Amino acid sequence: MTEHILTGFGFGPIQSGLFAKEAFQSGNFTRIVAAEVDAQLVDAVRANKGSYYVNVAKADGIEAVKIDNVELLNPNIAADKQTLLEVLAQSTEITTCLPSVNFYESGGTNSVASLIAEGLKKRTAKATIIYTAENHNQAAELLENAVTKKIGTLSDKPVQFLNTVIGKMSRVVTDPDEVAELKLKTIVPGINRAFLVEQFNRILVSRTRIPDFNPGIRVFIEKDDLLPFEEAKLYGHNAVHSLLGFIAALKGYTKMTELKNDQPVMQIGRAAFFKECGAALIKKHGHLDDELFTEAGFRVFAEDLLERMTNPYLGDTVARVIRDVVRKLRINERIFGTMTLALEYGIEPRNMALGAMAGIALLLKKAKEYNLPGVLRFGDWCKLSNAKIENIVNWLWAGQTCQYAGQLIKYVQNARGPLSALIKE
Repeated sequence: MTEHILTGFGFGPIQSGLFAKEAFQSGNFTRIVAAEVDAQLVDAVRANKGSYYVNVAKADGIEAVKIDNVELLNPNIAADKQTLLEVLAQSTEITTCLPSVNFYESGGTNSVASLIAEGLKKRTAKATIIYTAENHNQAAELLENAVTKKIGTLSDKPVQFLNTVIGKMSRVVTDPDEVAELKLKTIVPGINRAFLVEQFNRILVSRTRIPDFNPGIRVFIEKDDLLPFEEAKLYGHNAVHSLLGFIAALKGYTKMTELKNDQPVMQIGRAAFFKECGAALIKKHGHLDDELFTEAGFRVFAEDLLERMTNPYLGDTVARVIRDVVRKLRINERIFGTMTLALEYGIEPRNMALGAMAGIALLLKKAKEYNLPGVLRFGDWCKLSNAKIENIVNWLWAGQTCQYAGQLIKYVQNARGPLSALIKE
């Protein structure tokens, strides 16, 4: 198969700066389409004859890359929806790049699951793969269930839903001063925002198992089992990113690149990566004989990430990294999930506990924004008693627990003093 058609849902930096970009640059696609409900963006890209810019942050600067021949369709417009359904039926590759898996079934007959189901019913493509990019380790299974629920058994033409591990950092830059400062190309004329993605492109995906099917995008790395790599992203990349972001916010930084010269904080990030996240993941997945799960391989992975997280050309904001503190402090999420994994393998998560305590400190600083109950708004986090820390943690966990709950709380309580001293340095 040499001719491919791509249809994507959502037109943010990952869709535009990864899937559509790679599809265009591959030369293997006869049509590239994206469904997007932002009417202003759809109209602007159309007015620009299907061309747009994505800015790529490298280690030594930013490159503006022009992508051509991309069609944007708004499923809320009847004519666009009809065209979208026709293209979906012909698509060899479909991609979902949504804020979360919760968006699969929202929107009634215009939901992503409904539209994909309708398209698959009338499929003319001999085979179709569907990439899910929602940062959830069961995104493919959830979307497949939502689609099959609407159409029953899929047709005799093969289709496969694929999970992804996308470690590519990206953002939409909306501040005109920052657009000017970084000399970014806006998406298209008339839209005062810019897509900014990092150059990193080692994207992992589930292995395609459809006989005689070769994906049109050929740069992705297929894995038989993605779960270990999803854990490396959640309990490595995401965990340390949040830890550094929480501490950066407490220190008053606005850009992640400001951490580059803060050696005490960067040392905490390194220690968390190497001695806690990495050590636990290597013990758990070392039997896979994959270079990532070796001491040398994980060190390369971690150092590369720390460099990328603080890349001045990516200009990642602390505000973006620390958003949704409550979710990130759930018991199975990046901070406490990593601490639990460490404890399972006999490793003390002292550095990750600093991240947990920093997150609690931010929660208290923004108590109203996060709807922290009045009885838990204790004021100065530096003076929190052990009992008050435990009360906040239990509220964050929303009734969930695990066998290490008591130890997790104790590590957070013990982190209050060292974190206070670090912030005052």
